[in-house]
Amino acid sequence: MLKWLLVLAVGVAVIALATPWLQRHGLGRLPGDVTFNWRGRRVYVPITTTILLSLALTLLARLV
Repeated sequence: MLKWLLVLAVGVAVIALATPWLQRHGLGRLPGDVTFNWRGRRVYVPITTTILLSLALTLLARLV
């Protein structure tokens, strides 16, 4: 279970770093994505975007 939590945390971090690129292609600010201010910085947690991209990659992997 710890392995899956680590994979999920890394996935969220990668998607959070790729947010500017994803926003240009229509992803990023979906309902369910959380944005909050913490210590004067804006923190973005892309929960819905992560699930959507995970489903898309799963479907792609099953087709290949």
